[in-house]
Amino acid sequence: MGTVTGKKIEPGVVNAHDAQRALRRINDYLSHTAQGDEDIRVHLETGATDEALVLPRPVADMFASMLAALANGQGVQIMPVDAVLTTQQAADMLNVSRPYLIGLLEAGEIPYKLVGRHRRIRFADLHKYLREDDARRKDAADELMELDQELGLL
Repeated sequence: MGTVTGKKIEPGVVNAHDAQRALRRINDYLSHTAQGDEDIRVHLETGATDEALVLPRPVADMFASMLAALANGQGVQIMPVDAVLTTQQAADMLNVSRPYLIGLLEAGEIPYKLVGRHRRIRFADLHKYLREDDARRKDAADELMELDQELGLL
């Protein structure tokens, strides 16, 4: 397993109207085809009617999810599940500083491995930390809401 850089499209790079148009077309096509594992044949708007791009259905579904995010002006990133990240890549994904991330690693919040003197973080472990952190934040917000209601502040 080597260090892998995911593919990223920053917000605004893709025109939201173009993404919305493509999303409508792919959703329409997916809703009118069988739900099985059949490949999807995509005919390109290049003028050549005999050529088609063939995509596995799960890829077409993922494509639709990516287009939905782009149509909403959001960026998207594709990362292999077994990717291994540097501390800088992981910090960038968490939107924190590298020293803060290293503190999380040293505190045991996120598992990591040493490769020589360098720390490496599995994307799956980073994603798990994000899910758990989101759940903790939601629980804290719910507790604050309950406390506000008990005190009659709402």
